[in-house]
Amino acid sequence: MSRKNYTFTSESVSEGHPDKVCDRISDAVLDAFLAEEPKARVACETFATTNRVVIGGEVGLSDQAKLTEYMGRIDEIARDCIRDIGYEQDKFHWKTVDITNLLHEQSAHIAQGVTGAENRDEGAGDQGIMFGYATDETPDLMPAPIQYAHAILRRLAEVRKSGQEPLLGPDAKSQLSVRYEHGKPVEVTSIVLSTQHLDENLTSRDVRAIVEPYIRETLPDSWLTDATVWHVNPTGTFVIGGPDGDAGLTGRKIIVDTYGGAAPHGGGAFSGKDPTKVDRSAAYAARYLAKNVVAAGLAERCTLQLSYAIGVAQPLSVYADTHGTGKVHETAIEAAVRQAMDLTPTGIRTHLDLNRPIFQRTAAYGHFGRKPEADGGFSWEKTDLIEALKAAV
Repeated sequence: MSRKNYTFTSESVSEGHPDKVCDRISDAVLDAFLAEEPKARVACETFATTNRVVIGGEVGLSDQAKLTEYMGRIDEIARDCIRDIGYEQDKFHWKTVDITNLLHEQSAHIAQGVTGAENRDEGAGDQGIMFGYATDETPDLMPAPIQYAHAILRRLAEVRKSGQEPLLGPDAKSQLSVRYEHGKPVEVTSIVLSTQHLDENLTSRDVRAIVEPYIRETLPDSWLTDATVWHVNPTGTFVIGGPDGDAGLTGRKIIVDTYGGAAPHGGGAFSGKDPTKVDRSAAYAARYLAKNVVAAGLAERCTLQLSYAIGVAQPLSVYADTHGTGKVHETAIEAAVRQAMDLTPTGIRTHLDLNRPIFQRTAAYGHFGRKPEADGGFSWEKTDLIEALKAAV
């Protein structure tokens, strides 16, 4: 039986965190290629440190001339990302940072397994396992600790970029410990917030005075109490931030990107990967299906696992766990999700309309628990399978 009374902690990091700078650049490269060709192949990795960004990996377009042209745009793409995030530090400035582009064409041996032929469906871009999760504890059907950890940093980024809080810097981390009672979140027992600031004379108390009003307006009423423990910039001065303070790498924040540790993770990162890579697309599909299971009232919580083999179209397995909250048996849910959605790589991309430049916006503040957008962004957050799933069980 699942525990009902406990405290659970999740963390988030801002768009200016070194790893998130790298995720952003990798996804911006992906979007640029997808804007040119919906079936572009991209596996882009980024590394950032003091005054340097290195971009590498594999890319592919059907038009070789276009591929050469887009290779020449990588420098501009990276600088635009860094400028939008807000880095204008002496040792990490969008104008002066040294950018090295080591991207090259996709391996023909990988391509042959992914690209469909006349007598064979398009296969998965790699082997692996992917998990999706949903819970009814928040309106967006996400675990509360990670959802609100993201929300705090999004709000601080808004007031920083608007000029409302000009002393805040781009690099930040949040962490929430949330107490559950009878399986539902009821209060924040502790909050950790470390944010870069541009005035070296600011104390931790000064920084708390800046950020606390925004934290309070972001969290649900009554969750912050007199007993809540606050740690704001607990190490003191935090002026040197971003890749100048610590190196960054694409794909190093996979728990932040998903469910904050409240659900399993298959281990594959998302950013910089085109949707033929099931690390990304099948994880989106698993979240989409789990969210619809919960939205349909078939369970209060649902974990869904999918597994794939490189070059093979159909998933090898579909596994559901409703953690003792299901209204129907898990085997019925497993059958229903297969019936409601084509889980081949092509089927996922078609159903969720993933062959478009919608990924740069996912690079910070979570890939899940976001609002579906008019241009197809976050399509995996829709709850349009409710009736189909109800009918299937």
